[in-house]
Amino acid sequence: MYVVAVAVYGAGSIICHQLPGRTFHVGSAQMPVCARCTGIYAGAALAAALLLTGTGRQSGGRSRIRADRLRVLAAALPTVATLLFEWSTGSTPSNTVRALAGFPLGAAVAWVIGAAL
Repeated sequence: MYVVAVAVYGAGSIICHQLPGRTFHVGSAQMPVCARCTGIYAGAALAAALLLTGTGRQSGGRSRIRADRLRVLAAALPTVATLLFEWSTGSTPSNTVRALAGFPLGAAVAWVIGAAL
């Protein structure tokens, strides 16, 4: 079991800063990724589950690509807003706010990629 935990936390460290204050904890155990990444992955998981039901398949074309770009940009706005808030005020939003801000970005990116497959 220890080997699995080391592998999971090691994989998480490649893509996430894993700062304890910015990470959810289950009991006394720190999650392998920060709250924002948790939100991104949760959004991606929901979008993938919805795509598996057969919804969201799209035909190709330039207009779809343009719409997909706008969708991802709009979904990134909450994450950008929390980052700008942090950088401009020095305050840190709660982990719940970080996770909720990451959720639409993860969902949008997964939806765009999944719908194109």
